[in-house]
Amino acid sequence: MQLQFTPDEEAFRQELRTYFTTEIPEEIRQRCEAGALNYPDDIVTTTRILNKGGYAVPHWPTDWGGQDWTPIQHHIYREEMALNFVPDLLPFNAGMVGPVIAQFGSQEQKEKFLPATANLDIWWCQGFSEPEAGSDLASLKTRAVRDGDHYVINGQKTWTTLGQFADWIFCLARTDPDVKKQAGISFFLFPMDTPGVELRPIQLIDGGYEVNEVFFQDVRVPAENLVGEENIGWTIAKFLLGNERSGIARVGWTKTRVAKAKQLAAATRTPHGTMLDDPIFAARLAELENQLLALEVTQLRVVAGSADGKPNPASSLLKLQGSQLQQEATELLADLAGADSLPVSRIDSAEEGDVADILSPEWAQLTVPAYLNYRKVTIYGGSSEVQRQIIDKAVLGL
Repeated sequence: MQLQFTPDEEAFRQELRTYFTTEIPEEIRQRCEAGALNYPDDIVTTTRILNKGGYAVPHWPTDWGGQDWTPIQHHIYREEMALNFVPDLLPFNAGMVGPVIAQFGSQEQKEKFLPATANLDIWWCQGFSEPEAGSDLASLKTRAVRDGDHYVINGQKTWTTLGQFADWIFCLARTDPDVKKQAGISFFLFPMDTPGVELRPIQLIDGGYEVNEVFFQDVRVPAENLVGEENIGWTIAKFLLGNERSGIARVGWTKTRVAKAKQLAAATRTPHGTMLDDPIFAARLAELENQLLALEVTQLRVVAGSADGKPNPASSLLKLQGSQLQQEATELLADLAGADSLPVSRIDSAEEGDVADILSPEWAQLTVPAYLNYRKVTIYGGSSEVQRQIIDKAVLGL
């Protein structure tokens, strides 16, 4: 495997870096670095700027805004987005329902939804998980019953991320209860303001309201909003989740957190110098960096071997290790910032030379909430336990 990028690939990297740093407003990138984005405005603004330059949905088919890039170019794109603090694009649009509609949707659905989805004229949310169907998604109980030209949907979804901003939802519902549970599921699209849809916020451990419960009571969905054929929703869901896991390692993002940890450690004094001189901390940092490098090499191997565009079961390896390293990086930052990271702290009056000199009060006070929030990354997109089962069966053949 060739680990060195070619001159053309390095030129491509510089092209992206120039666009990201000159076209995306500096204040948005600063808020992204601090973990304090303004929702939904910063995401909408960023997406439309990227879409104008052809960078919003490069992995889509070229007929619908995609780019004819190599897998390595897609890897460079994701990494430069993170390293330059360009906000993540809304995953439900760019990484989930967009590719699904492009692959399984009718021509009418493609024309209606794909341009608006790429430009974030429609904000989508995901209706998959249920109170008794999380990691075991195939056990979902939400029902869709055909009634003339409509389906009538009843049931409940939970952990619906950013649903409070959503215009539309893509939803899995059971259309045949008398077959194997994976075989009787269908994939629907409908507006969140459809009569019978009720959204209730859920407060998370970090104090925020990122996720929601969604209830459906006799929600009438036009049959034309069924994606693909009836009862192939599980096939569509596997396609969607495979795409989601491929980019979920977030190596570039974790690199930025490790760099911030080094900066913070160099400014944190101890009786024997700084935290960088502490052997226990130094060993911890080195181990994290080595694991991150190994993950990056694995990711390059996976993307280099995915030229056919098909989801690779090895993406579960990336998801498993990538989510764990994200958690370790946020834990490292929280430990370094200490009491200054508490949301109730007032560090704007800290003495000269303190940790606060290299962290804005807003950034430091978001460290512990970020640490708490990132407990989720080993759960969404398929929990770590599920990823281990996939690796056992599909990768190792056990």
